[in-house]
Amino acid sequence: MQKSSVSSFNWTCKHTWNRSAKNTAWCLLGCSIGDFGTILFFQLTKIPFPVLGIMTLAIINGLITSIILETIILIRQKLSFSRAFNTAIGMSFISMISMEIAMNVTDYSLTGGAILTWWVVPIMLIVGFITPWPYNYWRLKKYNIACH
Repeated sequence: MQKSSVSSFNWTCKHTWNRSAKNTAWCLLGCSIGDFGTILFFQLTKIPFPVLGIMTLAIINGLITSIILETIILIRQKLSFSRAFNTAIGMSFISMISMEIAMNVTDYSLTGGAILTWWVVPIMLIVGFITPWPYNYWRLKKYNIACH
């Protein structure tokens, strides 16, 4: 009987976990800038807008700022703008979406949504990091594809 590819996949490579953690952290930084910035804007201006609308805008802005940050990082690594942009979108979009959704679901679950407090931000960051990290490890290990 043949082993399935899932059971024979190596989840114990320390080097890959470290590299995927670095990639995930860069993605988290980019996503957090747009996400937290949007929530903070609405929190400070008190513009009446539905919580779901704020959170949707936060997710979209988080994706945009993450793509911008990753594109800049790749350009600094001597990739052309076109190649850097396509790489930033193609290699980490699933990671970014899962990160954004996890962070906003955490915020909503703990505060009722679209509220940044001193205690919720670290929890959102931890959940936002942990959620896509195994996917980033898997993609890096299986395809040797990374964003940074």
